[in-house]
Amino acid sequence: MSVVANTTINKMCPRVEAVLNAEGFRIPIVAARWNELVTERLAAGAERALRMHGIHDPEVFWVSGTWEVPVLVHALIEEGADAVVCVGCVLRGDTIHAQQLSNSVAGAVADLMMRTGVPVTWGILTCATQEEALERAGLKKGNKGEEAALAAIEAVCQKKKRSRSV
Repeated sequence: MSVVANTTINKMCPRVEAVLNAEGFRIPIVAARWNELVTERLAAGAERALRMHGIHDPEVFWVSGTWEVPVLVHALIEEGADAVVCVGCVLRGDTIHAQQLSNSVAGAVADLMMRTGVPVTWGILTCATQEEALERAGLKKGNKGEEAALAAIEAVCQKKKRSRSV
């Protein structure tokens, strides 16, 4: 049972939540093929979440690796996507390459989101091992692709709710 404290701040700042109904939204998924054993599960989780909330035939666009994700995200935003879900998997090796890759892609995606106002959600894993990545792709610790899709739906719902109230 969850209890919300009855404080002055809660009375002054009501919690505003969106109903997760994505009917009529265009929320494509951009999936990096590299580490496909993991990314297929992430993409499947994202597709499942979109279907459960009203997008009957989700679009999934595969790119070769995580580095290519921002270019396709940009194109989809220009084509009128309401939001974009990114899924991928970068595994750490013995060099700093994985960290550089993840940081660069995260920065590029965040920049696109802030410049355009279109939500772009992050289901790109950076893990030490494939086992750790598989746990986050639906085996033990939820599915980060599904979580990213739900976040995208919620962000679009909130944006649309705000634009109607302004």
